[in-house]
Amino acid sequence: MKDNCELCAFNNPKCTVTAVIIRDGKILLVKRTEEPFRGKWDLPGGYLNHLETPEQALKREMKEELDVEADLCFIISIPGTSVWKDQEFAILCHFYLADLGEQDIKLNRENSSYGWVRVAELNPREITFAANQEMAGLVKEKFNFDLERVRELMRQLDSSAVVKEQVLYRAVLNGHLEQIFDNGKLIGMGWIFLRQTALRKQAVIEDMIMDEAYRGRGLGKAILEKLVKWAAEQGVEMIELTSSPKRIAANELYKKFGFNLHPTNHYLYKVK
Repeated sequence: MKDNCELCAFNNPKCTVTAVIIRDGKILLVKRTEEPFRGKWDLPGGYLNHLETPEQALKREMKEELDVEADLCFIISIPGTSVWKDQEFAILCHFYLADLGEQDIKLNRENSSYGWVRVAELNPREITFAANQEMAGLVKEKFNFDLERVRELMRQLDSSAVVKEQVLYRAVLNGHLEQIFDNGKLIGMGWIFLRQTALRKQAVIEDMIMDEAYRGRGLGKAILEKLVKWAAEQGVEMIELTSSPKRIAANELYKKFGFNLHPTNHYLYKVK
C-alpha cells in the first residue's frame, strides 16, 4: 500500500533531553551499550515520549538510566542529527544542568559503565553526537572553575559566605561572569545579571571581588569595564550595584567610574 502521509515527509527534528551532571568540578559520562556509537562515551538522556515536556522526559530518563532524582535547570537547545538503521534524521537536543546531590548512581542496561572527568580535562571529540560535543565545549567555557579558589575570594568579600557548587553554575547561566587570572590563578571576578522592570531594562552587578594581594593595580576597573560593556551589548539602560561603606577602595572605584550614589534605602528580607 502506498504511503501518502505528507506529515511523514517533513524533516522535523525529534526532541531529545540530555543531562549535564557536574560534581566537585567533574562531569558525568556514561558508556553506551546500544547503537549508534555503541561502546562510546555519552551524556545521559534520551527521547521525549508522547505528551511529555522536556523536564518530565529528563526526570524519567534520570530515574531509568541512573536511578536518581534530578533537580533541573535549563541550559540551551542545540540542533543535531542521529542515526537509526543507517538512516540519519534531525534531532533537537534540550540540555539541562542536573543536580543529583549526593545520590549514588545505579546504571540500567542502556550503559555499561560511567566515569567522572574533570571539566578542565574534558575532550569534546571523545563524546558521541555533534550536539553533545558542542555542549561539552560550552561546559568547558562556562563551568570550568577552581572551586576552592572561588570560595577563598568570596570569603575575602564576606567571611560568612558559603559558595555552593550548583548555585555557582546556575548563577553563570542566569548572568555573565568575568574573571581575571595571574599565571592561571584566579585573582578577581565580577558577576552581572539582567533584570527587566516596568520602567526599563536593567542590570545588577554582584560579587565584585579582587584578591587583597592584587588590589591597587587597576584590575578591578578592568573587570568593571568588561561587565559594563556586556550590559551595553544587551541593550541595558541602567546598571545597579551595592557595596558596603566599609569597602573604601571599592566605593571610590565605582564613583570614579561614573556610578552615582542613589538616595534610597536598601532593604533585605530573608525568606525562610
